[in-house]
Amino acid sequence: MERLDKILAHEGFGTRKDVKKIIRTGVVTINGEICQSANTHIDEKKDTISVDGKDIQLHSGIYLMMNKPQNVVSSSKDGLHETVFDLLEERYYNLFLSGKLHLVGRLDIDTEGLILLTDDGVFTHNMISPKKHISKTYYVELRDSVTKEDGEDGLALEYVNKFSAGLSVPQDGIEESFEALPAQLNWINNNSCYLTIYEGKYHQVKRMFAAVGNKVTFLKRTAIGHLELDKSLLPGDVREITSDELFLLEK
Repeated sequence: MERLDKILAHEGFGTRKDVKKIIRTGVVTINGEICQSANTHIDEKKDTISVDGKDIQLHSGIYLMMNKPQNVVSSSKDGLHETVFDLLEERYYNLFLSGKLHLVGRLDIDTEGLILLTDDGVFTHNMISPKKHISKTYYVELRDSVTKEDGEDGLALEYVNKFSAGLSVPQDGIEESFEALPAQLNWINNNSCYLTIYEGKYHQVKRMFAAVGNKVTFLKRTAIGHLELDKSLLPGDVREITSDELFLLEK
């Protein structure tokens, strides 16, 4: 059971104060009966709420994918930069303000690509739990070429072997050293590749390449598990995940 004013605020009808004004006008009905009490408790599974004669489809089980741009932080607020929530359209932003929508994991401020938002806490736990080893795939551009001018590819193969064996990543500032799980590295050309990892340590991809003497110059997450970033989404775009795509995340 949930209060009527809180539900309508969740559904994008404004702040709790705005919603109470709407309710007092008599345009809100519960199961066909006018309701002018903001603290009326609603059974979201059984009761039907209407505003101005239009039934409200209550939001539950919201799953969004966003193509996060660079210079946007994966946080609820930041004094210097835009956050991923600032990029949401009003109906989703209101769900965030009401505490219903949250991030599933994070991306660094300078990293682009696939990030998920939801109101499903169980889903989030399953996606970010270290025990689940959900894969994350990144497109990576590097400072240093891995192929010599004479065409030898020994260094490229060395990277592949080290990453697939499980790389030792040294301490970085206050971040402790760790043994990375085996990862798959697939070269695109001399300076770019796809890397799939199965954990989410702080700055992990950057630190893994630093451990082999290189530097990441561009990073974009392209997939989580079997779910790939929609190539039609421009940086900053967001859309709901389909039921088929949700199934891919649960495989």
